Amino acid sequence: MSTNREIHLAFRPQGWPTADNFRLVETEVPTPGPGQIVVRNQYMSVDPYMRGRMDDVKSYVPPFALDAPLDGGAVGEVVASEADGITVGDTVLHGLGWREYALVEARAARPVDPTVAPLTAYLGVLGMTGLTAYAGLLEVAAMKPGETVFVSGAAGAVGSMVGQIAKLSGAARVVGSAGSPAKVERLRALGFDAAFDYHDGPVRDLLGAAAPDGVDVYFDNVGGEHLEAAIGAMNPHGRAAICGMIAQYNSTEPPAAPRNLAQVIGKRLTLRGFLVGDHGHLRDRFVADVAGWLRDGRLSHDETVVEGIENAPDAFLGMLRGENLGKMLVRV
Repeated sequence: MSTNREIHLAFRPQGWPTADNFRLVETEVPTPGPGQIVVRNQYMSVDPYMRGRMDDVKSYVPPFALDAPLDGGAVGEVVASEADGITVGDTVLHGLGWREYALVEARAARPVDPTVAPLTAYLGVLGMTGLTAYAGLLEVAAMKPGETVFVSGAAGAVGSMVGQIAKLSGAARVVGSAGSPAKVERLRALGFDAAFDYHDGPVRDLLGAAAPDGVDVYFDNVGGEHLEAAIGAMNPHGRAAICGMIAQYNSTEPPAAPRNLAQVIGKRLTLRGFLVGDHGHLRDRFVADVAGWLRDGRLSHDETVVEGIENAPDAFLGMLRGENLGKMLVRV
């Protein structure tokens, strides 16, 4: 192949992104230099944090550049190599998705074994998604057996894993919120003790009914009204792991909630934001635990797969709208 298709950022969105913010561009397949490999991407990930990178604002990761390909997790086959230790035919995980062929520094690629797990698992349940859930629940929020856990956005890739890991780790009660009746039913099938559709009324009231004895741990993927409700429901010395706030990613106005932050003082709550990159020391333990749960059939993971690099923007926008069940992926 001599042609490589990439998705570029055409211009920065104001509020909700649209298909016009993206551009499909044809380039030449790159040639590797010393220490580099060329990967034919087979699957790529679209994730909520990518919305923040579309804005030209200072953050923990640089913004996407205009008129250049976006990037993100991807897995694929090495088709050319000028690097020691990586040969043509190897399968690697790396961070240059949103394109069919990626020129990758070998030191930034991690070989994976496609015979151990499906390739998609390395972008989801055994990848960044899974480690985010594992680290956020067990290290950041320090969940203990016997506690009640509330997960917002619980039918998504991270949230669905958080709930299951909580049950596997001895939580007494796990509650999840989701955006449709079908997703609520899926959460119950995954072992959540209670679940509710946040469209059915004030989150405060729905959470109060689902967790009448309060919440000890809150895993936040949503922010806004969900965070306010969680603060109100949390028991003294409760802990919140703040993973994401998708409710405000596309807002052009400051969020109205939470309006009850003063409760953090009297309840002695801990609200702690985190980035998965700070928890790499847990990777070996995480892989061992999750691989065992998968092998034993005690942990399930959902995937929504969109076909074709040209449809990656639609997959991303659909993920922001909550159209996915579990991990949203693109088969490149």
